[in-house]
Amino acid sequence: MNEYFKSIILQKTNASSLVEKETIQELWSGYGKIIRVALENTPIESVVVKHIQLSSGNTHPRGWNSDIGHQRKLKSYEVETTWYKLYSKHSLARLPKCFAIESKGDETLIVLEDLDMAGFPLRKQKVTWKDIETCLKWLAQFHASYLGKVPDGLWEVGTYWHLETRPQELEVLEDEPLKNAAAAINNKLNNCNFKAFVHGDAKLANFCFSESGQVAGVDFQYVGGGCGMKDVSYFIGSCLNERDCERLESKLLDTYFAYLHQALGERNVALENEWRPLYRVAWADFHRFLKGWSPSHWKINSYSERITSEVIKNL
Repeated sequence: MNEYFKSIILQKTNASSLVEKETIQELWSGYGKIIRVALENTPIESVVVKHIQLSSGNTHPRGWNSDIGHQRKLKSYEVETTWYKLYSKHSLARLPKCFAIESKGDETLIVLEDLDMAGFPLRKQKVTWKDIETCLKWLAQFHASYLGKVPDGLWEVGTYWHLETRPQELEVLEDEPLKNAAAAINNKLNNCNFKAFVHGDAKLANFCFSESGQVAGVDFQYVGGGCGMKDVSYFIGSCLNERDCERLESKLLDTYFAYLHQALGERNVALENEWRPLYRVAWADFHRFLKGWSPSHWKINSYSERITSEVIKNL
């Protein structure tokens, strides 16, 4: 990290000095890294710094190297900085506080609260029902916070798999019925009356858990407008096997909508009546992306195939 960026961190946290403690992870396709930075002589023990380097000489781990992909990634980081500047403070759902955003040349720095130090040190690969319920509550609070809001400066349509941003994956999709139905599935989701902001990448790996069972969410590169069922279906697919996805479907939706009504402060029957049937449509939408992007992916299963066939039949 250059001296200018170091000076910004010191200034915004009132620290006397800093040490780059560890690299938490490299950013996808080589666009920089996320670093934990220890601070001295300030109440803030450490911060998490997202250091973005927007050069075009990056390589995609699955070989999807193109200007389309590069431009999509550039916009995702612009969206994330806008999110933290304008919108994050309005969230009912717990997420990291933002201390600073700074750009210089083709580099951007986002200085965030260290959620490990804030009491959310756990990352989970396997979940209990309580964990799932807590994440569904987080999603409900998030969606309630931005219901009816216009996503100025964010993605007009949130999620990283949105059809209009994924022409290459659609082009190589070999499932012809799904390929032919892709636009109609997309339109059905986008034309709903009730829209909120969606997180856009609400997988289990983007939730940080506390010892007491609370949760905070991270990674807002693909936040934008849309139906909350996109987040819910994607989250469920990230942490349950196909048998449990099917067995628990009604219970999962009942839980989410109970928390959504609670967060809204009233029971919005019209919203639930519109969104609940869109759960499977949202599932089919992600399935479309996945089959074009990585046809052998573990998430492609009989439950997803069956749901998608039903959605296509009912369009």
